[in-house]
Amino acid sequence: MKRRSFIKNVSLAGASMPFVLNNMNFQVVSQKLFGFSKSAEDRVLVIIRMNGGNDGLNMVFPIDGYDNLANHRNNIIIPENQLLSLTPDVALHPTMTGLQGMYNVGKLSVIQNVGYPEQNRSHFRSMDIWNSGMMDPSATTGWLGRPFDEAYPNFPSDYPNSTYEDPFAISMGYEVSQTCQGLMGNFSMAIQDPFDTISLGQSSVPNDGTYYGSHMEYISTLIAQSNSYGSQINDAANAGNSLSTMYDPNNPLATQLKYVAQMISGGLQTKVYILNINGFDTHDSQVDLVNPATGAHADLLKTLSDAVAAFQDDLALLGLEQRVAGMTYSEFGRQIKSNASRGTDHGDAAPLMLFGSCISSGILGPNPVIDSQVANQAGVPMQIDFRDVYASILKDWFEVDPTEIQTFFEQNVTFYPVLGACNLSTEELDKEKSNVLLYPNPAVTATTLRFESSGERVRIEITSITGAQAYVVCDKDLKPGLHNVPIDLSDLAAGAYVVKVMKNSGNENITLTRLK
Repeated sequence: MKRRSFIKNVSLAGASMPFVLNNMNFQVVSQKLFGFSKSAEDRVLVIIRMNGGNDGLNMVFPIDGYDNLANHRNNIIIPENQLLSLTPDVALHPTMTGLQGMYNVGKLSVIQNVGYPEQNRSHFRSMDIWNSGMMDPSATTGWLGRPFDEAYPNFPSDYPNSTYEDPFAISMGYEVSQTCQGLMGNFSMAIQDPFDTISLGQSSVPNDGTYYGSHMEYISTLIAQSNSYGSQINDAANAGNSLSTMYDPNNPLATQLKYVAQMISGGLQTKVYILNINGFDTHDSQVDLVNPATGAHADLLKTLSDAVAAFQDDLALLGLEQRVAGMTYSEFGRQIKSNASRGTDHGDAAPLMLFGSCISSGILGPNPVIDSQVANQAGVPMQIDFRDVYASILKDWFEVDPTEIQTFFEQNVTFYPVLGACNLSTEELDKEKSNVLLYPNPAVTATTLRFESSGERVRIEITSITGAQAYVVCDKDLKPGLHNVPIDLSDLAAGAYVVKVMKNSGNENITLTRLK
């Protein structure tokens, strides 16, 4: 049997059961990311999978539908005055102070009502759909694996090599990510601890042309790859650093993200990191009997929020913030009505989060509509297809050609503006003190205005491009120094506006584009 045919057969047969040696899964490649532009070659994507089906209505609260939601969830609802406000109409769970802080400085985006048509409420089938990016039940490749198959049809032969020494993707844990499954193999490698990638013993077994010989040659190749990649990962982890004091050593997700920061800062050229947080299948005891703001789901959301906030802080301190973007997802949301066990059952759409200093911060998509009467077992209807989010990340973050992206999914995708202007460092802001800055711009539902005050009265107005006044953002005395003013755009129609900063030391104007 030819080696390529053997690899193809093994890959297809074992797509749901990756090959594992010494707790390390492999078939990986470190190459230029399927044709992205030179300006995007150093970019990294961190994906956090919330396993079990996250209750989005207990994470991101639609304030305009809160009263109806409280009626449908009277045994688990958190009092409105305990929620963390993002906008007048959107609030976070009270344990998510870390992500609220990131939102306030333009480093968090919430995409509402993300899912797919005719939601399948099976954990396994739904996760297959999210990982593959396809509704076809026979799909065996992942949404990241297909672009790599297109770019590297000879993989996994001859990797790693002297030019491409590092794995393309790393999954933190014991399972390789199916998002990176290609036709001939998986482009990701799974590790538990980058400081403990022990080399495997290896012996050379010649291929005598038999089926057995092909097997042994293939296994020898995998062992060699594992040893080589393990050495690269270990060296990068030891060469890297972590500067944030926000990591909680008792938070397992924070520990994994700290490892990721150390590998990136140590020079590893891996482009995608996939992490997992388990426990979101909250059919019962989702909240505490006495205090619904605490309990199993609250603990999970705090774990996620604290870990991501610490990671973002670390990236900023390491000078890596503009290289890394992240996203969260879960296989489905939960039903609108709670059940009698203080829990929620399998539902449909849910919010997805993007984080980083370069994402288009704000709220994308309308709040889910919570009617006074809902059918039993009703979930949140999908309004944004998850494949559109994937496609937008490929286009904006990795700068993949949109016409090429369309071939990776079984439908025409819609591109959303997920990338905003990168937040400037303190040093860069010092150089720009005479200028007013908006980020992101263009923006969807929120932006942040940065400007310098000499200690004076400042009035900020937003007017349409024709000069008609929209509204006053600020009119008060401000202390000397740099100021960051969040601006809610949810009441503005799509179009062009002028943001006017009026002060004694000099008026400044900047054009703002409000996207749909």
